[in-house]
Amino acid sequence: MTPGVPAIATAVTPCTARPDPDGIIDIGGRGSAAINNLGELMSTLKQQLKSDVVAHMKAGNKIALTTVRNVLGEIETREKGGKNPVEFDDAQVITLLQKEAAKRHDTAGIYSEAGESDRAAAELAEAEVIEAYLPKALNAEEAAAIVDRIISGLEAEQGELSMRQMGLAMKPITAEIAGRFDGKAVSEMVRKRLQ
Repeated sequence: MTPGVPAIATAVTPCTARPDPDGIIDIGGRGSAAINNLGELMSTLKQQLKSDVVAHMKAGNKIALTTVRNVLGEIETREKGGKNPVEFDDAQVITLLQKEAAKRHDTAGIYSEAGESDRAAAELAEAEVIEAYLPKALNAEEAAAIVDRIISGLEAEQGELSMRQMGLAMKPITAEIAGRFDGKAVSEMVRKRLQ
């Protein structure tokens, strides 16, 4: 603290926003504000990560603290990299979290093969922390039901869709399924449905 410069006090209130399976976020648990979890505001997932740094610090959870800090650092690096800085939305944060979790699993496999079980366990613990922030994965039946529902809705509005209109169908489907099921498999489901 510098002499003669007043101290500024700030209160940190952890955000309790969590996405539910329908893709809606309840901010603060009060039900007063709901937004689409794909980022109509600043990334709520990124806000959650930042507030969880404080929570992990207070709880003394070193593994979760370093993992979340590393992920936030990676997000900042990606946002500031390139010619024009960007602000990641939740979909981009989810994609990055999936890649980070996959890296941890790959590294754990390498460590296991090398007989480094302690290091492998540490990598898996980090992957588990990261995966806690990812939305619930869909199984094939749930993904197919979403594909059928959206295509049926589009067909009700515009008539029967053809393969030429696959992009029209993919946009809302991808928005709803993003990060919860394999994109290539979804594309194949849409292709079969439109044939």
